[in-house]
Amino acid sequence: MTQSLIAELGAGRCVLARYGDFEIATDQAVEGGGEGSAPEPFDLFLASLATCAGAYVSAFCRQRDISTDGIRIVQTWTRGESNRVERIELEIELSATFPEKYRTAVARAAEQCSVKKLLGDPPEVVTRVRD
Repeated sequence: MTQSLIAELGAGRCVLARYGDFEIATDQAVEGGGEGSAPEPFDLFLASLATCAGAYVSAFCRQRDISTDGIRIVQTWTRGESNRVERIELEIELSATFPEKYRTAVARAAEQCSVKKLLGDPPEVVTRVRD
């Protein structure tokens, strides 16, 4: 099954991705020549990892009738000397009422995130020019 989205160049450094009924705007930071009007593309990539893990945590909780109130995913990352991201950490902050017996299991649920799995076995990315 092949799926697609279309990215269109906007004014300045903006790029708008259209996927189904959704529009996802990106821009570059002011110091990168943009206007800072939207997240940078790499920021959306990082956000996709945290939100994907959050979706799995949410599903885990819903399946067990555990309240998701107060649960957060805190993501931090470390860049090396070449400014390349070398480490990403996801920390699940649980509410005080979260059942102790599920603490390890909820972390395992977050580990099932498809974005994380993709990073472990990255796809081939091919770029070409089409008329």
